[in-house]
Amino acid sequence: EAVNGIAAAAGGDGAMPMDEDAAAAATAGTAGTAAANGVDIIGVEVLAGHQNEVFICAWSPTQLQLASGSGDATARIWDLSPGANHDQALVLRHQAEDEEKPKDVTTLDWNPDGSLLASGSYDGMARIWTNAGDLKLKLERHQGPIFSLKWSKKGDMLLSGSVDKTAIVWDASTGEVKQQFDFHGAPTLDVDWRNNSTFATCSTDKCIHVCRLGEKQPIKTFTGHTDEVNAIRWDPQARLLASCSDDTTARVWSMTRDKALYTFAQHSKEI
Repeated sequence: EAVNGIAAAAGGDGAMPMDEDAAAAATAGTAGTAAANGVDIIGVEVLAGHQNEVFICAWSPTQLQLASGSGDATARIWDLSPGANHDQALVLRHQAEDEEKPKDVTTLDWNPDGSLLASGSYDGMARIWTNAGDLKLKLERHQGPIFSLKWSKKGDMLLSGSVDKTAIVWDASTGEVKQQFDFHGAPTLDVDWRNNSTFATCSTDKCIHVCRLGEKQPIKTFTGHTDEVNAIRWDPQARLLASCSDDTTARVWSMTRDKALYTFAQHSKEI
């Protein structure tokens, strides 16, 4: 089966045209196939322009726009709609008052209607951009790099997690802090909304907290991982929470139980 692919890459100024179908792909500038696990990959398009490692990418939920974030202190928005110029991207430059401070773009998330893009950076600042590449807001409160950002379900709030051990819920229209949560004893690595008022956070302290706006303590804490917890996700019905860890396991948790419902231990390396 032929698979068309797109990749954001560091370095270079050019990009190959994106193919509309397999036949067009076969005649692209990099015509030819490469086998990957038995699947033929034809006409992979490289989106070139970043000048350093690309850490993150995120598709717009409503249109053919792909955002990428890099160690070159930029995020870029690529228009991949038919007929668009794929050689050029909107460049979102992450400037900081302290020019010596690293500004690697570490996390990206689109709001539900695709009109706004949030970015988190190693300079400890979150930023909100329009999908046209204009800077709308700077969110300044964290005292360390931001590793995770998530829009709320309604798109009216933004949730961030930082190396400063805290998570912050921001008013996305004003940039004001609605509440800062400092429950972890080590860097916060990931965050995920359960609904518009409740969310989960995980950390290198091996714990997962479920928090609610207005509450001064976690409403639930999950323990059981024996090493740092790298990522968490609620299922679409927000009943179960999945987590993965440096302890080589993935686990599934329920709000009605203290211990993990399932522990998957087939991996041999960190997840």
